[in-house]
Amino acid sequence: MNSRLALLVVPLLLTVAGCTSGTADDEPAPRPAAAERPSPFRDCAGLSTAPTAASPGAGTAASPGSATATSTTGGQELPELTLACFTGGSPIALRDVAGPAVINVWASWCPPCQKELPAFQRLSVRAAGQLQVIGVNSRDTRSAAQSTGEDIGIRFPILVDQGEALQRELKRNFFPMTIFVGADGRIRHIDASGALDDAQLAKLVRQHLGLAVPA
Repeated sequence: MNSRLALLVVPLLLTVAGCTSGTADDEPAPRPAAAERPSPFRDCAGLSTAPTAASPGAGTAASPGSATATSTTGGQELPELTLACFTGGSPIALRDVAGPAVINVWASWCPPCQKELPAFQRLSVRAAGQLQVIGVNSRDTRSAAQSTGEDIGIRFPILVDQGEALQRELKRNFFPMTIFVGADGRIRHIDASGALDDAQLAKLVRQHLGLAVPA
């Protein structure tokens, strides 16, 4: 009886062991830590250089006599604030950022931010040579911000502001928040209306920066 029982039990144990081993081998490898992966974002080295002439297909500036062109005067200066670049290197003084520029304040845990970030990425491509698109990641973790950038495909430069210094200086505690900056470095408009799409972004750029970009 014992011999027959052993003959039945041993194959069963081998079968179970084989299934367990196979399951472990089939599991996907864990995702490397953010610090071990290359950043998806562009570096910040060129932020102090003014955008070049409009590239083909990027749209054109509004005519000098148009209402949109005359609306790009006045406004307060950007805060006297220096922020780290997500990719490292020298910190960036906001007042050294060469406009025109669109600065988007976002966080990975903010659903409207996640919804509108693809539109800002497309704007950075469509308006290349006309304006700079810059992100400010605020009140977030590095790993979550990087994962969001990888998943959505964000390529424009990202500054880091974990202490919400920019929002405090502007007295605007909103997520998301977008700042439209003229060529002279002065703020033309701050938008906190919620997630922006391509058409809304194009309209705001034209209205406040006097630039026409494809929607």
